[in-house]
Amino acid sequence: MSRIQDLSARIASREARVGVIGLGYVGLPLAVQFARVGFRVTGFDVDASKVEVLSAGGTYIEDVAAEDVAEVTAAGRLEASTDFAALSACDVIHVCVPTPLTKARDPDVSHIAASLESIQRRLRSGQLVILGSTTYPGTTQDLFLPMLESTGLRVGEDFCLAFAPERIDPANKEFGLAEVPKVVGGVTPLCTQLAREISAAVFEQVVEVSSTESAEMVKLLENTFRAINIGLANEVALMCNRLGLDVWEVIEAAATKPYGFMKFLPGPGLGGHCIPVDPTYLSWKMKSLNFPARFIDLATEINGGMPEYVVDRVAGQLNDARLAVNGAQILLLGVAYKADVADVRESPALDVIRLLAERGAEIRYHDPHVSEVTVEGETYKSLELSDEAVAAADLVLILTDHAAVDTAAVVARARRVFDTRNATAGLEVEDGKLRRL
Repeated sequence: MSRIQDLSARIASREARVGVIGLGYVGLPLAVQFARVGFRVTGFDVDASKVEVLSAGGTYIEDVAAEDVAEVTAAGRLEASTDFAALSACDVIHVCVPTPLTKARDPDVSHIAASLESIQRRLRSGQLVILGSTTYPGTTQDLFLPMLESTGLRVGEDFCLAFAPERIDPANKEFGLAEVPKVVGGVTPLCTQLAREISAAVFEQVVEVSSTESAEMVKLLENTFRAINIGLANEVALMCNRLGLDVWEVIEAAATKPYGFMKFLPGPGLGGHCIPVDPTYLSWKMKSLNFPARFIDLATEINGGMPEYVVDRVAGQLNDARLAVNGAQILLLGVAYKADVADVRESPALDVIRLLAERGAEIRYHDPHVSEVTVEGETYKSLELSDEAVAAADLVLILTDHAAVDTAAVVARARRVFDTRNATAGLEVEDGKLRRL
């Protein structure tokens, strides 16, 4: 029996050593979960501060409890390192690094490439490599496979290679990591089998697809579906404003239909790593094949224009009170891209800050999860949400509906409120004080 075929038994007995490259929102929960079910895990990251926190049994990810990290580190089942030489000791290697966009909005696979180079230098017989970072169809076959086989080892014989997209949803209390089915697709049937077996140790359900390209496309479809439907909800919000209708009322009423309708909500724009980025990966790939992704491009245009629309609405509300944006004190509630997380990646709040600053507004913000942000070289720090701070603002702009914020108290003390998240639903407010998206 070859070493790669022997890996199945090692996975079943929990003897296989697991490596996770990238200890962020995706990699850390995965590493901790593998350690909790009995595997010895080594997490790798270039950020020494993360390694220091984890080695001390702490955490920097809100969805990962410090006590869980402390338990598995104390038991010797989880260690973190900046030394990628230890990859040679790992039987299964998960790649969970960021895949952002460049300034030209092209795929940035530099983190994937760096991880691949680290693996290639240490690849040995008997290893399974699983790419989990979201990327365009063909990355595993066209980038990973040739570089790994350049070592002289052969896929399906000496080592195995698969793609298994991450499906992490930060702050989701209903579906944790293990409850969301795991999609896997390997380069060969043995690759798929081993990817399924290691995934089944953590995930309650594993879904096999026929190839790595199919698995890559699954993730892009999921988030493209969301981006396009959010784009539709945002366009409906624009329509309802023009028609003098309440978009939130319309959506909630439509959502009572028990079939054929899925509720998506408008907002100040798209944020987070996945939804604003993944459709662009797919659109970029299709353009290389001379196939225009028209739905994606239109949704991107609509969603990308929402921050400017919000600022225009804010300007209109101030104008009705005979106030200019220039010199107005505007208090932003929330800069994270979604409720109850600390993640500001691609957050529309950053675009809103930039646009308001360009118009001369005096900007302050409160976010219980984000202590500071830097926009166009200017650093803003979260202030305490005191009665005085709320009352001093010419307008309070709700961009993120964090549960920790007492929205009713804010509205009661504020001069004016513009709500992009329907966080003020059900509140009775005097005429002219509150406007919603």
